[in-house]
Amino acid sequence: MIRLALLLALTAAPLHAVEKPNIVFILADDLGWADTTPYGHTKYYKTPNIERLAKRGMLFTRAYSASPLCSPTRSSILTGLSPARTGITTPTCHVPEVVLAATPGKAAPPSKKSVSPLPVTRLKTEYFTLAEALKQAGYATGHFGKWHLGAEPYSPLQQGFDVDLPHTPGPGPAGSFVAPWKYPNGFVPKTPDEHIEDRMAAEASAFMEQHKDRPFFLNYWMFSVHAPFDAKKPLIEKYRATADPADLQRSPTYAAMIESMDAAVGTLLDTLDRLGIADKTAIVFFSDNGGNMYNEIDGTTPTSNRPLRGGKASLYEGGIRVPCIVSWPGIVAPATRSDAIVQSSDFYPTFLELLSLQPQPGQKFDGTSIVPALKGGTLDREAIFTYFPHDPPVPDWLPPSVVVTQGDWKLIRIFHGGENGAHRWKLFNLRDDLGETRDLAAAEPERVKRMDALIEAFLKDAGAVVPIPNPKFDPAAYKPEDEGKAPGRKGNRSKPAASDAADPKLQGWRARNSKAVVKDGIVSLTADGADPFLGFGLGQTAGPATLKVRLCCQTGGTGKFESIGNGKDPAAAKSVAFPVAPGDWQELSVELPVQRPLGIVRLHLPAAAGPVEIDWIEITAAGKARRTNF
Repeated sequence: MIRLALLLALTAAPLHAVEKPNIVFILADDLGWADTTPYGHTKYYKTPNIERLAKRGMLFTRAYSASPLCSPTRSSILTGLSPARTGITTPTCHVPEVVLAATPGKAAPPSKKSVSPLPVTRLKTEYFTLAEALKQAGYATGHFGKWHLGAEPYSPLQQGFDVDLPHTPGPGPAGSFVAPWKYPNGFVPKTPDEHIEDRMAAEASAFMEQHKDRPFFLNYWMFSVHAPFDAKKPLIEKYRATADPADLQRSPTYAAMIESMDAAVGTLLDTLDRLGIADKTAIVFFSDNGGNMYNEIDGTTPTSNRPLRGGKASLYEGGIRVPCIVSWPGIVAPATRSDAIVQSSDFYPTFLELLSLQPQPGQKFDGTSIVPALKGGTLDREAIFTYFPHDPPVPDWLPPSVVVTQGDWKLIRIFHGGENGAHRWKLFNLRDDLGETRDLAAAEPERVKRMDALIEAFLKDAGAVVPIPNPKFDPAAYKPEDEGKAPGRKGNRSKPAASDAADPKLQGWRARNSKAVVKDGIVSLTADGADPFLGFGLGQTAGPATLKVRLCCQTGGTGKFESIGNGKDPAAAKSVAFPVAPGDWQELSVELPVQRPLGIVRLHLPAAAGPVEIDWIEITAAGKARRTNF
């Protein structure tokens, strides 16, 4: 009877239940190519569980994100399409404005030669996503962690996922990695100091256990190691004791964040082993872009992408070359490496081929199947393209550009960066010059011409909305020597504006490292230092605090809301970073999870080439909203 019952159960089970492997996709946030130990470029960070995963599969040395910023890469994973085609080219999918089609830009400062396009702010539900394809094939689908592709009706629940935790559209963890945090829908900590990555790994493990008897697709998109930069205090102290002041990777906070991220990977691997399903589970580990080289923590940058140049938000290798490990039992040989060039848009068509699934009628991909590389062979692909038509002022920034990578060669086209509106190019041989120190464009004009023709064909096929020449460009305002140079840091010192104390129109706000001018109800803040910000004294008013602001910044970048307390209470000092989209007016909201007296609060703004305009600022704390209408 037992044998008969088992036979009936197997007969009744759908075919995919026995044939299809589980898929676990782990996407780290802002994790650099040199941030994990299997790549051999860090001595400070510890990632034993990522090493453990690498022993189960294949490590790719030349894996690329579709963008040097997060949301564009995330969209490429789910659609198999380039940001040039979807129009999602900035991480602004949390802003209130719903924009579903990219359009040409409207204006740029006279110091810039081109005008960036206005990007899409939601992943359209018209795309048939990877999650929808797997769900149609009988998979249980769950999304855990960061999304950043749009709130409802563009959330994971509308894009093919059965489960979404913590169901938040924001750019990072809600205020802090360590509880207390604030997520919607009653997603609260289970313990007083719970780490969000510990919690998400536990929730993801519960999902795998629930669906262990049928194929599942677990999309675990980590919050780690994105800002805000905080971690478990004992781990920070552990790494503080071993930090080498001469090492470019020396932030104990970031090292602690890396350890918590790695521990979450270990939790997933342990769960697969405990459930006895590791041998029928494929795992991808990837990062959405390169490591952060522009924020400051512990008196240094969060990380270093050495030996690569640049980092997050830059089109040099440090911004787009990322860690990638693929484990697929029966397909990928354990403990192997591949130098094949792969990109984030490749995963969707790869999964379809390995699962013998067909794309939808008329569906096309910008990515290609990397199955030959997974099986130990080479890839027959002409080139990959990385489109980033923006220029946030980070180290090694470039004007709006597009990249083609073909074998050992990498060509960067800078839109309208040459004379009289013509394009400009940079050419590097990555085999001989991994750090991109020698521009060979002048020495290789024919190669530039051939590779630029590939760029032109790609942009045309993708229907990309590209930068246009800036009609207000002023050669006198253009400083080519500033290209690639981020605003310098001056420690914690700030320079007051000469005029702010005398201008009653600022209504108590003080400008630092900047000049503030109020006209017709709008503050124009022009940076004259590394870190322009407005400060306001709240004294003994206790947090938490919520900042709302309406502003316009043509270049975009990163802002920060900060409290500094009274200087005697370290727990009152807190900061939360937030992205500022380039272009039109936008309303932003950010929460500061501080329970102490706030003292002085600061609104840090991008160190843009032109002024940042502010309509109003509202701060809510202790149940009282203080709104400044300039």
